Amino acid sequence: MTSTMMSSVHIPVTGATRTIAPGLGSIDTSAPDGQDHIVGTLLMPQGTPVGFLTIHPATATPARFYTNFADYAVDRGLAVLTYDVRGVAASGPAHEHTRLRMRDWMHQDANAVAAWARSEFPELPKLALGHSLGGHALLLGNGTDDLHGIVTVGTARAALRDINPLAERLRVGLILRALGPLISPLVGYAPGKRLGLGEDIPTAAMLEWGRWVSMSEYFFDDPSLGATARMARLRTPVLATGAGDDKWASPAQIDALVDHVRLAEVERRTFTPQELEVSRIGHHGLLRRSVAERAWPEIVSWLLERLPRN
Repeated sequence: MTSTMMSSVHIPVTGATRTIAPGLGSIDTSAPDGQDHIVGTLLMPQGTPVGFLTIHPATATPARFYTNFADYAVDRGLAVLTYDVRGVAASGPAHEHTRLRMRDWMHQDANAVAAWARSEFPELPKLALGHSLGGHALLLGNGTDDLHGIVTVGTARAALRDINPLAERLRVGLILRALGPLISPLVGYAPGKRLGLGEDIPTAAMLEWGRWVSMSEYFFDDPSLGATARMARLRTPVLATGAGDDKWASPAQIDALVDHVRLAEVERRTFTPQELEVSRIGHHGLLRRSVAERAWPEIVSWLLERLPRN
């Protein structure tokens, strides 16, 4: 794949300021609340793309983590956009975005990136993949107006009570309900790297995450989010994937989440370590080349099959 670097741009919520030449590089998009910008990377195939895929990241997971999967999708003819939500990695630092909540990532950042894609590539049919939180954003209807298909990876009803085994539940509870909420206000951000969560994240995001995991139905029990009604309105076809050994998003937890999707067609797919001939998949493994490259043809083929036929 030949590619060129692109210049960074600031894109207003109402539309793009200019068209960017195809290539590989950084993209800056302004978010709906006006707070700073979102930094992403656009990858383009050599020929004319058959579609445009946006990868919405998991909590505390940097865009660079998705590079190998994005490369594979580009090789199948898709233009691919990866990005960091504000306050994480290239769109950080977390201590400068202390008030950003998880719902802001799902509503504001996901919609801002989708608006950029519509403005810059209006001719390309749109697809999306959401990992964990990124899948929550999509299933709640953010950035889905013109999508032809959605793949979620490890996106589940993430209530603490559902995490197994008990040792992992206790560990996650200690981090999200005790250490994170205690440390974050003191240092001005949640030190995700030191807590074993991944990248550092804003304080408000940590506090909201800790509150949601303590609810028996996760964010469905938060009336201010309106998650049940939002998810019930989704009409875009969904492939909900997961790993059989994912302690944070078990098959049962994924089923409990997508049961709230009432109008859209939902297909379920669980990959197992035995099937992929690896020792472990876990919460991030389906997007690691070293773990799940055997699964990628099926996932990307499903997306390509959702594209409109000429």
